[in-house]
Amino acid sequence: MEQSSLVYGAVILLSGGIALLYTGLVLWSPPPIITHDSEKKYLSNASPTKPLPLTPLGDPSTVDLTIVVPAFNETERLPEMMRDTIKHLASAGLKSKRTYEILVVDDGSSDGTSATALQLAKKYPDSNIKVVTLEKNIGKGGAVRHGMLYGGGERLLMADADGASRIQDLEELWKSMDKIAPDNAPGMIVGSRAHLVKSEAVVRRSFLRNILMYGLHTILRIVGVGHIRDTQCGFKLFSRSAAQQIFPAQHLPTWIFDVELLLLAKQLRIPVAEVPIEWHEVAGSKLNVVTASVQMLRDLLIVRANHLLGRWTAYPAKQKSE
Repeated sequence: MEQSSLVYGAVILLSGGIALLYTGLVLWSPPPIITHDSEKKYLSNASPTKPLPLTPLGDPSTVDLTIVVPAFNETERLPEMMRDTIKHLASAGLKSKRTYEILVVDDGSSDGTSATALQLAKKYPDSNIKVVTLEKNIGKGGAVRHGMLYGGGERLLMADADGASRIQDLEELWKSMDKIAPDNAPGMIVGSRAHLVKSEAVVRRSFLRNILMYGLHTILRIVGVGHIRDTQCGFKLFSRSAAQQIFPAQHLPTWIFDVELLLLAKQLRIPVAEVPIEWHEVAGSKLNVVTASVQMLRDLLIVRANHLLGRWTAYPAKQKSE
């Protein structure tokens, strides 16, 4: 009788612990990302005051390439990045064979980033620069997700506003996409700085930043994406069919969202390739190393637990019936 009571008590204790952990997971998980009506429209050089509707990701593509640029207080760094980007896209070798749009997603900035982006749209009238302003700051992951969900490209590139990644390396990502995802099949190409790990660009970074980098790599092996050497480079290319499956299922709005994208691609069996790119550190980073480390660990545990328990699930695109 006494032994039965102990077993019964242990079961109750275990059940209570599991329920407590599950409740904690629900409470710690980020709420759904809400898209406001105003965020489904953009301003541009052609329409600087009257907002026009963006292209939903579920619609057919309207251009060959969309470059999604998440921007939070980027009035100083955005002009140089845009200059280099447009110089490359408008070069003689590309201008005639690839249509494009640049979608700047202002993540609730307070420094006039949207106004700066519109000035750049006016400066480069031959380039299709669209400016979207989110009603409040939600995080880099949320800004990228929004741009991807409303980009018109058959292929969609995420590129940081600081211009740390060399835009010319887009061509290497493009070639890799042609190989792993021909005929507009699902595919994801990751720009990688892993080959630079012993270079001066990385060695000269602060001790804390390098500790964060190596700690992240260790955790990534645990959560299931250790096969990707550089998950955090802000230079990634998606086919439209891959984006249609990945981004509606993205939940993390924080800077570690890249890991969730890779986990979703793995879950959906979307092929992923890693391509070396050139990179240099640009002053003005808004990342606090200490708080980012804590947030990183929390978010990775949250995303992994939600995927394991089936709370966050991605589904392959349904094949259209004949």
